[in-house]
Amino acid sequence: MAEALNVIMRWLHIGSVATLIGGMLYAWRVVEPGLGAVSPQSRDAVAEEAARHFRPLVYGAITALLVSGAYNILSNPGHTLYYHVLLAVKLLLVAHIFSVALLTVRPKAERRARLMAGAAISGLCVILISAYLRRIF
Repeated sequence: MAEALNVIMRWLHIGSVATLIGGMLYAWRVVEPGLGAVSPQSRDAVAEEAARHFRPLVYGAITALLVSGAYNILSNPGHTLYYHVLLAVKLLLVAHIFSVALLTVRPKAERRARLMAGAAISGLCVILISAYLRRIF
C-alpha cells in the first residue's frame, strides 16, 4: 500500500508541475505572440478569457504540489546539508512561481506575459534542480 501511495504522489507531483509550468510556457511563447495580430480590445478580451480558463488549473496544481511536495519531503528524511541548501533554493523558486501564477490569473493582471515568462524560466530551473537532486540523492 505504501508503494502505491508513493507512486500516486509522484504522479500527482509531476502532473501538477507539467500543468503549471507547461501552461505558463504555452501562454508566454504561443498565446501571447499570437495575440499580437489582433486589436487591443480583442487582445485584452482573449487574454482575460484564457486567464479565466487557466485559473482552476492553477489553483488545483498549486494545491496538489503543496500536498505531494510535503509528502515527498516528509517521507524522505536524512539528507545532507548540500541537499537541503539546494532544496531551499528550489522552494524559493517555487514560491516565486506560485505567487506569479496566482497574480497572472487575476482579472486585469498587468504585464501578464512578462510575469509568465519569469515564472516559466523559474519553473525550468526548478525542474533542473529537481532532476539533479533526484539523481545524486
